[in-house]
Amino acid sequence: MTSPHRRQLLTAAMASGIGLGLGMRQASAAVSRGVQFTTSSESQSFVDRSADVSRTPLASYFDMDVLVRDDIAFQTVRGFGGCFNELGWVALSALPASERTGVLRELFAPDVGASFGFCRLPIGATDLSRSAYSLNDTPGDFAMEHFSIARDREMLIPFLKAALGQRPDMQLWASPWSPPAWMKANGHYACARPYLPSLPDNGLPADKVCHEGENAMLLDDRHLEAYALYFRRFIEAYRAEGLRIGAVMPQNEFNSAQPFPSCTWTPEGLAKFIPKLGRQMQPLGVDLIFGTLERGDDGLFEKVYADPEARKYIKGIGAQWAGRRAISFLHHAHPDLPIYQSEQECGDGANDWRFARYSFSLMKDFFLAGAEVYDYWNLATPTGGLSSWGWAQNALVSVDLKTGTARLNPDYHVLKQFSHFIKPGARRVDTLSINGTEDLVAFRNPDGGLVVVFRNAGARPQAIRVAARGEVYVVTAPADSIATLVV
Repeated sequence: MTSPHRRQLLTAAMASGIGLGLGMRQASAAVSRGVQFTTSSESQSFVDRSADVSRTPLASYFDMDVLVRDDIAFQTVRGFGGCFNELGWVALSALPASERTGVLRELFAPDVGASFGFCRLPIGATDLSRSAYSLNDTPGDFAMEHFSIARDREMLIPFLKAALGQRPDMQLWASPWSPPAWMKANGHYACARPYLPSLPDNGLPADKVCHEGENAMLLDDRHLEAYALYFRRFIEAYRAEGLRIGAVMPQNEFNSAQPFPSCTWTPEGLAKFIPKLGRQMQPLGVDLIFGTLERGDDGLFEKVYADPEARKYIKGIGAQWAGRRAISFLHHAHPDLPIYQSEQECGDGANDWRFARYSFSLMKDFFLAGAEVYDYWNLATPTGGLSSWGWAQNALVSVDLKTGTARLNPDYHVLKQFSHFIKPGARRVDTLSINGTEDLVAFRNPDGGLVVVFRNAGARPQAIRVAARGEVYVVTAPADSIATLVV
């Protein structure tokens, strides 16, 4: 989005057919399409206001606040989703069966609620696991003879299968938070001591702490080859369960030494491992995605991609948190590599509208920077979102374990304003702002429909005139709301 000088705007508008008699002919194919306008605010979620939309022919650029230029298209959207983890299934399992099915339908069923179809799962433990574990905790088992997904059959696999029951065509990708502890230099699942004395002790000795810019993984060929085989065994074991994983990333947040399962890597360490991992994944038809990058430094990727052996296996880039400051540069330099927004920032467990406002900004920024996939972090948690290591986090769904009731949180309603309407295969399209209405992002669906998602950050209702295909759609968004217009 840009705010051009009026003369430049007029030139752009003229090029789009405005004032040349072309606008109405461009619009003719869309005249029969129904108009949808939906809003979410702190007090009211997903309110259908379609009946309030007015629609008139566009005669001049003075008639509009925003021009949607769907003749200028950018990246293709692959899908939306979240991450499966153990505590999520602990939460959902506390619901009566009918209510649990209703929540899963709301999250995953096509065209019902959020319509999630592109989701992440862990390889081993995360900070939302019940405890630390890996899929092979037998030291020295380089042949992976003791590899087992028995633990995953307790929580993760039932969660996945329940979701796939609502969305059978869901695409899945996976990443570890930590290798097996015996593959690490410190022999422990964590890389850092707890941040605060009040947090649970993770048992990591002070002299075993790892740091950013170090390789916590043992980098000799024997350990790296065994770790690549560990990934292969994971893919094969899940396929035997009827679960197909389409892509893997070598490490979650490879810069971050955490008090929960984690592992720091240097770019040089990743460049050494990725060819070994790629050689195990390629025969299985599994893509290797670089990541997850959570620093605003595109050079961390470029150092790995400069290695010719690593480069030939990298099929995309995963970024989260501060990684959003790097992806516009990476997308510009490597437009052929899809960008995965791999995990939305997880908040503080309050699950309030304050953070939901920020969630909109995150989504807008990632899409404007070139993201093709947008994944939330916690699909569900018990109320309060407390991890096993004492960190309170947000979730799309909170479950009261005592009463067995669920709540759809504000983050869910904001994400739904995007994911319910933007279909896989949609293209992000250009917009021009005339009157400072810039807090928005637009897409063209595969069926030709246009989706404009915008935020009214003001304390009063805001009218906005959206010009598209020779017509003007006038909508009014409530105060402090997120709105979606589909035409």
